[in-house]
Amino acid sequence: MSESETKQPEQQEGAPDGAPARPARPEGPAPETSFDDAEAVPAGEPKAADAPEAPEEDAAAKYLAMAQRAQADFENYRKRMARENAAAIDRGVSKLAKELLPALDHLDHALKAAEGHEDVIRGFALVRDEIVKALGRVGIQPFAPQGELFDPNEHEAMVQQQSEDAESGTVIEVYQQGYRINGQVLRPARVVVAA
Repeated sequence: MSESETKQPEQQEGAPDGAPARPARPEGPAPETSFDDAEAVPAGEPKAADAPEAPEEDAAAKYLAMAQRAQADFENYRKRMARENAAAIDRGVSKLAKELLPALDHLDHALKAAEGHEDVIRGFALVRDEIVKALGRVGIQPFAPQGELFDPNEHEAMVQQQSEDAESGTVIEVYQQGYRINGQVLRPARVVVAA
């Protein structure tokens, strides 16, 4: 081996053992180091390494807010559709019931006219009861307001008569039963009102 190959790098004074010496400085004055040009990061502000995370956090928060709004919009849509479907079902049931109610009225008249023919009355009564039960299963209930005060929202006054037994404005006779669907009047009761 040659001398240059085996020559160890010179050690600098004060450097730990085995540490290479610094390269020699070029001739001339050393450049001055000034800390005036250096920019320090204030203590409360994020460092340069943290800066890219802020836009990512903003984007994540923005997408989370968008997802939450979309979920709330979907939930509102689902509730609105459920209400509209229930209303459509009620309208369909009401339409069918309005077609069936006159037949039920005729059965009531037939029951009154068939007095003395017990077998006929029993048959009509069975048919009528089945229809009333079927209507009840879909939320349609009959009401006969005899003895109640006249309410123009639920009753239709056919005649007004003098009566000694009832106060003025009281229903004294029901010509035709009224029907409600889920608490709302499907058909008002036709009544006679005391004068």
